[in-house]
Amino acid sequence: MLDLNDFYFFVHVVDRGGFTAAGRSLQIPKSTLSHRMQQLEGNLGVRLLNRTSRRFGMTDAGEEFYRHAVAMLREAELAEAMVRNRLGEPTGTIRCTAGVATMQFALGDIISDFLVRYPKVNVIAHSGDRTVDIVGENYDIAVRAHTDPLPDSNLVQRTLAPAPWYLFAGAGYLAAHGVPRTPEDLRGHASLFMMRTGVAPAWRLRNPRQPGDEFVLPLAPRLLSDDMVGLQQAAIRGLGIVALPSYVCRAAVRSGELQRVLPDWLAGDATLTALLPYRKGLLPSVRAFLDHLAAEFPKNVLL
Repeated sequence: MLDLNDFYFFVHVVDRGGFTAAGRSLQIPKSTLSHRMQQLEGNLGVRLLNRTSRRFGMTDAGEEFYRHAVAMLREAELAEAMVRNRLGEPTGTIRCTAGVATMQFALGDIISDFLVRYPKVNVIAHSGDRTVDIVGENYDIAVRAHTDPLPDSNLVQRTLAPAPWYLFAGAGYLAAHGVPRTPEDLRGHASLFMMRTGVAPAWRLRNPRQPGDEFVLPLAPRLLSDDMVGLQQAAIRGLGIVALPSYVCRAAVRSGELQRVLPDWLAGDATLTALLPYRKGLLPSVRAFLDHLAAEFPKNVLL
């Protein structure tokens, strides 16, 4: 491939009417420019410039090459200007991914608020519970909800917010079966359980006010599922008590469809973390989105 700098030098030589004036403008020796133009002509296999002691000009091939070279340099300037403008103000498209429940119950309003705040930014929001190759599938940010530390990788991690799990039940269920006052009162209640690999159905409750105070209750769930949305709906319909992240049930608690059960006890600890393919060179749009997530997630995930 031709050295693209030679396109730049060629246009300057033509525009300045010769090597001497172009050399002064570019602060490059005349001999260097002449040599570069000879190399360019040699690589193309055609003469571009007529050089005589009395006259300097372009050949027919040189005139055609000049038109395309000027157009190429204009496109290069536009490309540079576009990037520099993006570095000054958040613009462009951000691609983010998150689990279905996280996207539906936590990210939806946060993304909408961001788009209102930054009208020149577009967001492609992907939701799915399969493992996504963030780099290979060209995502700028992935939001992960996790109870265990995320595996070591080359991805950059930024903690967004804690996402504690609590027990919830529908108002109708509690009215019909009674409100548990202690963990022991949970025995005999219908349960709904979030299915996870290697985790046996059981509630492991912890009282943050009394370190070391833990209660474990094995379960025979009426519904065992890996679908948080379905479990939440089953609880709303009065089918039993469920342990879910606070952000999944936040709106239902506020509307009165669900109630906290044993509010002094935690049913699990989790964290919401942003993953990025790299730390340096983030576009302003991506950095603004990341900062927005960090500021807004704590407000949108806790009850």
